[in-house]
Amino acid sequence: MIFGYAGGFISGEFLSERLEDKVMNVIDTDAYGIATAPDTVRFERVLPGPVERVWAYLTEADKRRQWLAGGAMELQPGGAAPLEFRHADFSDETPPERYRDVNEKGFVLRSRVLECDPPRLLAISWPGEKTESEVVFELFPEGSEVMLVVTHKRLPGRDEMLNVSSGWHAHLGILQAVLAETAMPPFWARIEKLETEYRERYSGV
Repeated sequence: MIFGYAGGFISGEFLSERLEDKVMNVIDTDAYGIATAPDTVRFERVLPGPVERVWAYLTEADKRRQWLAGGAMELQPGGAAPLEFRHADFSDETPPERYRDVNEKGFVLRSRVLECDPPRLLAISWPGEKTESEVVFELFPEGSEVMLVVTHKRLPGRDEMLNVSSGWHAHLGILQAVLAETAMPPFWARIEKLETEYRERYSGV
């Protein structure tokens, strides 16, 4: 599966202090995901707000399709949250051969909403080949900007960690560009590079 996804750990209290002190302005906007546990990777991105706008790009199908996947979500615990991946919607690059079918045909993940607290928290299941993992999106507003924290946990093994880390990293780059209304970064070229880089970073995991 292509979406192989995802910097550092921030608690809610510490995050508030950092935002208040404007430290977020120097956070690397393309930071690597961090393995916070053997089965968990965490990403942080500072995005243009307001928080309601970022929330819409997480939950509304037409907006989410522009950076990740379409699919109408039922925003309540237990609600359906299908993710309809069509990478050609936001990238006209020629994909690597091993991803050609995925790029052309797309695929659907039959996710479910686990927790929803608009516009601050969304947790969904993430079906996999071996078992189901979980993705948590947290939004922390400050002024005109929003800290998005994405945590993908309960991953069954190192291969899945590599897969989701490179995927989240690339997809979040697309989200940043969409929200900032700047040129789209390459997707498939980044995926190949990120897969190699995360393999090296996780060599001890």
